[in-house]
Amino acid sequence: MSYRSTKTYGHEVGLSVAFRQWRAASHCRLLHGYSLAFRFEFEAHALDERHWVVDFGGLKPLKAMLEATFDHKTVVAADDPEIAWFEEAARRGLLELVVLPGVGCEKFAEHVHGLATAWMRAQGLSPRCRLVSVEVKEHGANSAIYLGADHAANQRGV
Repeated sequence: MSYRSTKTYGHEVGLSVAFRQWRAASHCRLLHGYSLAFRFEFEAHALDERHWVVDFGGLKPLKAMLEATFDHKTVVAADDPEIAWFEEAARRGLLELVVLPGVGCEKFAEHVHGLATAWMRAQGLSPRCRLVSVEVKEHGANSAIYLGADHAANQRGV
């Protein structure tokens, strides 16, 4: 038996981020932006003393992590060939730069999953509770889901 709960920070939250996928052969190679939405799915085999999978009110630090990375930020990949240009723009005060290993919904979901999982460990939420997935939505038509390393291990029967 297991329980699942979800927490969503929708487009209306205003996590407006600019980024580009410099490797794209399409218009996605250009700097563009979205108000991203995030959906977290948590799972527990046992509920806590309040009969909850996770305390939604206790997730404020998780929202703060999202804001620190995506709220009115410009995110570029560490290997972007124009990174010096973005760093100069940041030095000039034209943007707040966040450099990640990769960009796009898939990489954002993976990055946030790692941050959230580490935070959950530090809060003592795991192993009772685990983060199953993180979904990142650009808009109603485009999203990506990262399931985490433990999901991949379960799929392989490890």
